[in-house]
Amino acid sequence: MSDERETLIRQDGLLIGIAGASLLSGMHFSPFFDPAFVIVKFLIAPTFYISSPLLLFYFTSLLVSLSCLIVAGAGAAIFERVTGRTQSDATSLGVWLGLLLVLAIPVFVGMAR
Repeated sequence: MSDERETLIRQDGLLIGIAGASLLSGMHFSPFFDPAFVIVKFLIAPTFYISSPLLLFYFTSLLVSLSCLIVAGAGAAIFERVTGRTQSDATSLGVWLGLLLVLAIPVFVGMAR
């Protein structure tokens, strides 16, 4: 039972890192933010009657974060399929986190400016 708890605690830490890296990749200094803002402003905002600029920025950040999370998750799923894993383990979550951090490299460059 204690081995299972240690595994779950290790996976929880990786999941928190994945959530943090996803939120970081959706920040306003990301190079993906401006194209996503155009999509939100002209395609999504009129549909839901969003007129507040602050809400547009929030939804754009959410869209970029979720997009990076999905793209990195797809890479981790391909890794799991290729290696024949039937469940997500610490290695596949580490791959997911690593891919998210690779997607967040332009954000780190934007933060440094």
